[in-house]
Amino acid sequence: MSRMRILLADDHKIILHGLQAILEPEFDVVAMVEDGRELISRTRELRPDMVVTDIAMPFFNGIEALRELRKFDKKVRVIILTMQSDVTYAAKALEAGATGYVLKHSAPSELVTAIHETMKGHTYISPRIAGQLLQLYKIGAPAMPARHETGRTALTERQREILCLLADGLSAKEIAVRLNLSQRTVEAHKYRLMERLKLKNAAELVAYAMKSGILAESPQPEEMIAQDKPAD
Repeated sequence: MSRMRILLADDHKIILHGLQAILEPEFDVVAMVEDGRELISRTRELRPDMVVTDIAMPFFNGIEALRELRKFDKKVRVIILTMQSDVTYAAKALEAGATGYVLKHSAPSELVTAIHETMKGHTYISPRIAGQLLQLYKIGAPAMPARHETGRTALTERQREILCLLADGLSAKEIAVRLNLSQRTVEAHKYRLMERLKLKNAAELVAYAMKSGILAESPQPEEMIAQDKPAD
């Protein structure tokens, strides 16, 4: 029986090599990539059985890359392996087509279990957040006060841009690099957003972005690629 072929994606080499050491006794690691653009390219080229990817990466985060993968390959299984324990990220990953969501705090054996379960056609969620995720689906996104409906139109273009990137799982530092801003500027925008929308933390910002429809306004990966290309 042929061994399962896995592609790994993370922007930290030490994580990639650690994952390779964990998985290679049982699986074939066919590639290790460090950004979302390369993840898309190498998956198209190699057609692995499974992709294991972090969320926060340069160019495209793991969820953006997953959306692109689903356009040309509906069968590839994708496990998100992340530090993000906020269930709103897990919900967003599943909506994008992820077949598993595993926390990096987990024991190495949990990732192996997740791979086996997803290859059987099951969805695997780390037990640490599974109950919270179920509760989120039961109650739906948190209701927002009516004043937030008008608050959406009051946001500046930059604030909407930063809100979308926060909802995509990027840290303030990563957003600063992508938008060519200082990290302090990004943090200032983040706290002004919370103040304007009467929200208490980043998790509520993500929930607001998902409920309000602002995410639909964010640039699609094809647009971002075009923006990165030099002018003729």
